[in-house]
Amino acid sequence: MSTKLQRLMLWAINIWPPFLGAGIRVTWSPDHKSVDVEMKLRFWNRNYVGTHYGGSLYSMTDPFYMLMLIDNLGSDYIVWDKAAAIRFRKPGKGRVKAEFRLSDEQLDDIRTKLLTEEKYEPAFLVQVKDETGDVVAEVQKVLHIRRRSGGSEANG
Repeated sequence: MSTKLQRLMLWAINIWPPFLGAGIRVTWSPDHKSVDVEMKLRFWNRNYVGTHYGGSLYSMTDPFYMLMLIDNLGSDYIVWDKAAAIRFRKPGKGRVKAEFRLSDEQLDDIRTKLLTEEKYEPAFLVQVKDETGDVVAEVQKVLHIRRRSGGSEANG
């Protein structure tokens, strides 16, 4: 995929219907190693008891590590979301935020492991925090990464 198309898709994520509908806003760093996601509490994303709907809290965390890894590892690698688990810690009120970070060391570690292993399935922990910094939810994401074997499979 061309860099221009990738940039367009990453910009367009803010108007993707599930994010737009939930009021989720996404900000990418230029190197795509850092993503900040936030969501304000609105009447359309609150649940029966007036706090953030759990599905919206999970949506805040869904595709980002996969997209960051696809972009930073390049076309020699196939990256998929494999599993996720969410643990709600306290009711989410007001604005909530999640931060995603990839370091050069993490990327180097993935590349090194895949020199000798067929696949690698790292886990990433994402905390969704409220305006006071309290953890509202924790999401563990497991990704499946392997080297492309020259076939025509697409990243997903």
